[in-house]
Amino acid sequence: MGKKALINIDYTYDFVADKGSLTCGKPGQDIEKALVAITKEFIRNGDYTIFAIDRHDEGDGFHPETKLFPPHNISGTMGRDLYATLKKEYETNKNRSNVHYIDKTRYSAFAGTDLDIRLRERHITDVYLVGVCTDICILHTAIDAYNLGYNIFVYENAVASFNQTGHEWALGHFKGTLGATIL
Repeated sequence: MGKKALINIDYTYDFVADKGSLTCGKPGQDIEKALVAITKEFIRNGDYTIFAIDRHDEGDGFHPETKLFPPHNISGTMGRDLYATLKKEYETNKNRSNVHYIDKTRYSAFAGTDLDIRLRERHITDVYLVGVCTDICILHTAIDAYNLGYNIFVYENAVASFNQTGHEWALGHFKGTLGATIL
């Protein structure tokens, strides 16, 4: 086992709350306790913990997601706020040297961000994934992590999607095609 990092992906109001604009709803809400407990454990143990959060600009007609999904996680709106008790956990720990927040504008937390550089600077070899949506942003982050040579771990009880079939398919894909360990 090498050095590890947690990538906490898109666990925001818009993706999880009942009134979120692109919500997983109950499946997303049901993972809150596990997701927050895992996040707390990583932070307290001094492991690098990244909050990789989707960010869109209002009225951006050039972003490819504009054609696929309703507006969501718009800069400056409560839709981008971390959901429920995760928000408190982040606020309590955001000044710790092992906690980092990145804006992402694509499905993968690696696309267009400095995430890979940050992980390599810290000699991290193992990435642990939690958040939403299993078959979209978690999946694309896992694929990029695989292509970059990281060992991938996915907490099954801390990922969810609004598409149960996609969620189950992605869990199988992580293990069977990306060599991920499902925890």
